[in-house]
Amino acid sequence: MILLQLAIVLALIFIGARVGGVGLGIYGMVGVFILVFIFGLKPGNIPIDVMLIIVSVITAVASLQAAGGMDYLVGLAAKFLRRHPHHITFYGPLTTWLFCLVAGTAHTAYSLLPIISEVATNSKIRPERPMSVATIAASLGITGSPVSAATAAVISTDLLGGSGIELKDILLISVPASLIAILVSSFVQNFVGKELEDDPEYQRRVREGLIQPEAEMKKLQELEHHPEPRAKWAVAAFLMGVLLVIFFGSFPQLRPTFMTDSGETRLSMAETIEIIMMGVSALILVLGKADVKQVVSGNIFAAGMSAMVAIFGIAWMGDTFFNGNIDFFKEHIADLVNQYPFLFSIALFIMSIMLFSQAATVRTLYPLGIGLGIPPLALIAMFPAVNGYFFIPNYPTEVAAINFDRTGTTRIGRYVLNHSFQLSGFITTFVSIGVSYLIISFFY
Repeated sequence: MILLQLAIVLALIFIGARVGGVGLGIYGMVGVFILVFIFGLKPGNIPIDVMLIIVSVITAVASLQAAGGMDYLVGLAAKFLRRHPHHITFYGPLTTWLFCLVAGTAHTAYSLLPIISEVATNSKIRPERPMSVATIAASLGITGSPVSAATAAVISTDLLGGSGIELKDILLISVPASLIAILVSSFVQNFVGKELEDDPEYQRRVREGLIQPEAEMKKLQELEHHPEPRAKWAVAAFLMGVLLVIFFGSFPQLRPTFMTDSGETRLSMAETIEIIMMGVSALILVLGKADVKQVVSGNIFAAGMSAMVAIFGIAWMGDTFFNGNIDFFKEHIADLVNQYPFLFSIALFIMSIMLFSQAATVRTLYPLGIGLGIPPLALIAMFPAVNGYFFIPNYPTEVAAINFDRTGTTRIGRYVLNHSFQLSGFITTFVSIGVSYLIISFFY
């Protein structure tokens, strides 16, 4: 019976992933219906806090976009990258990672990838090298961002929030681990592939006039030299919100307390993020004089709401299945997973390939990890394993990176899985998990 339920769950995840967008959530809800009404399982926990955090953070980021703040930040990044063209393999990925750390979404990479490609091409550096790491770095930033949906899922009360794990613990472990992993991957990528001018595909495109290295991107130049005057105030308001989230996450004793029927209760981190980021959204709209209609019409808001629906359905289905069969998992695999915790990180990696979402992977499998008795700090160390969706090169950031590379060096190989992002993806995953384990071993 459990195998049949698992087959249905996996089939619906596969179908939802193929449909894409809100399809993942819709087919996940079909799974909830089948598990509850046909197999009689008790409905699992709905990830309400995670969904509301997504709404609040995406609203703030979308407001920043509407106020011109994202363009302003892109302009600053472009200036920096053009001043250091020969270090683009290191600085490009660090820029996309930093943008994702601040904004909590990998979609910020779309604005930076064409700049990275252009700077590399004009410097005669093989664009595949910085583009591959920069794309992976954007996703890796999610597992260290204080305002990402994945981080919010980890610290939610029904997951690790009740075990003493705070936001500061995730940041102190994940941020340095991610940084080291990106630097290692960037170093390795410097030796990958032929030099640009020796690459046959690049030579062909130059001969056919498909590439004109001297051409500049007019819009990016305008962003560099003529930013929206009030955009910087919108950026300041957004960064203030992020700093407040980090502050109250690092010092939980400073969050307000209230008397309830069960005694004194402290404001949860999820509620803190929701209050701060929605309040910051209003401040951004005022300071940036943004049109509120543009907030909901931008691509960031659409992508964020799509992610919320996906997590709603798929995470509820996963929680229903695993909690409904938790006794079976404890009986058959608890000892094995506790003896070899890295096996659970493999499960996280594989599930993230199927779900295409870090937050959905956390909400789907972390309850099982907790139920199996895996130590909370070990689950934090495994957090980067939820970035495995690079394995199949059809995630939007990967597709965008391939299209932005005019030289053709960033590509999907003949066998599909031998693509430009595979090496960087595995290096960053292994290194970040390894460094995370070292941090918890020596400092916790």
